[in-house]
Amino acid sequence: MKIAIALLPVLVFLLLLILMDCFKLVKIPHLVLCLVWGMLCAIGAYFINTFILNELNLERQEMTRYVGPLVEETLKMIMVILLIWKNRIGFMIDGAIYGFGVGAGFALVENIWYLLELNSQNLLLWMVRGLGTAIMHGGTTSVFAILVMQSFGRKQRSIFPYLYSWLIAILMHSFFNHFVMPPAAMMVFTLVIIALTEYFIFRSGERNLRRWLELEFDSEVKLMLMIRKGQFARTHAGEYMMFIKDRFAPMAVVDMLAYISLYLELSIKAKSKLMLQEAGIHVRKEESIDEKLTELKALEKNIGVTGLLAIAPVLRVSRRDLWKWSSLK
Repeated sequence: MKIAIALLPVLVFLLLLILMDCFKLVKIPHLVLCLVWGMLCAIGAYFINTFILNELNLERQEMTRYVGPLVEETLKMIMVILLIWKNRIGFMIDGAIYGFGVGAGFALVENIWYLLELNSQNLLLWMVRGLGTAIMHGGTTSVFAILVMQSFGRKQRSIFPYLYSWLIAILMHSFFNHFVMPPAAMMVFTLVIIALTEYFIFRSGERNLRRWLELEFDSEVKLMLMIRKGQFARTHAGEYMMFIKDRFAPMAVVDMLAYISLYLELSIKAKSKLMLQEAGIHVRKEESIDEKLTELKALEKNIGVTGLLAIAPVLRVSRRDLWKWSSLK
């Protein structure tokens, strides 16, 4: 019984988050990677914390309240940052799930260690660890990912979002470890706060995602139809391209137009896939997608940085748009 109470709640919570993701944004291989990374973080944190505790001769209370949260949250956030930099996270929803996955992996190993070390049959202890500490570990990393992705939605492109999100995760962890309330009350408080936070983030994230799909999908489809009808020059984007075309070599302009057309085609496919997934329809990967993505990268290379900056107003490329390509794979 104590094993189930200590280990299952965090996995059930993670499963509920996955089921709440109606757009199916999360890739299972990436989620497994997050779980494994969290497990490795727990092992690494044990040795780092032990080393610091012995070398600095700290009190165990100081270690638990301040140093432990710093070490553990720093290790856990590395995987989330890597996924963001690799454009594998596009929205707060998938960021929340991947972040919780890292924390869940950490909590599993930590609680297994406690099960082996503590020969206690006190169910309240294991409830606090399974429903409190484990959920806290998932929640802090999830909040870190949510805050970073929220900052990208506001077009911030600096290291500052990572720093304040990291600090908030550490403060949350430290607050939990201060045990300002009795353990059972702290467990309930943590579970409720994390659950409500994730729920409202999911609702807000879904609204933002639908708004993004509706606004950009319509405009991209209209522009794509004008291109295929040979009426691109009549659009505002076409007028803009006519204005700048004399500043580039003829072949560069040809590559720019080819890039715009291919970009729109792939972007529409990515958004269509999301909408179908929300409707519960499984979408198979198209055989030609890899070739088209390779062609897109080749066109990017031909156009160069200056050319891409020149056509940026036409496509309004953002980090979220770069994520779209990974969703097609």
